[in-house]
Amino acid sequence: MSNIAAIATREMVADSLEGFSDENISWLELLMDNPSVDEIFIEGLYLYLDRQAGARFINAVQLQRCGQWLGSTAPARLQIRLMEAARSSQHAAYRSVRDGLVQSCGLERAYPKAEI
Repeated sequence: MSNIAAIATREMVADSLEGFSDENISWLELLMDNPSVDEIFIEGLYLYLDRQAGARFINAVQLQRCGQWLGSTAPARLQIRLMEAARSSQHAAYRSVRDGLVQSCGLERAYPKAEI
C-alpha cells in the first residue's frame, strides 16, 4: 500500500476518474483503501471536477455515474469529503456528481440517521 502512496498524484487521480476504465477503477479502489492518501485523492477529485467544469461539453451522465460509483465504493471516512467537494460549486458538472452521490446513498450508509 505504501508504494501506491508514493506514486499517487492528484493529476493521476483526475486522469483515472476521467478515463474510468477497469484498470483505473481498480487503482482508485486501492487508493481509497489507503487513508494516508486521502488528501491526494480529494485534491484529484477537485482537479477532475474543475477540468469537467471547464470543458466545452459536459457529459452529465458520465459525471453522475462517477458520483454513483464514488458514493457506493468509497469508505465511510471519505463520504463527507466527497459530498463537500461535490457541493463546492453550483456548476452543472459538480451538480451531476452530487446527484450521483445522493443516488448511491453512500453518506446515509456511512452515517445512518439516529432513531429517537
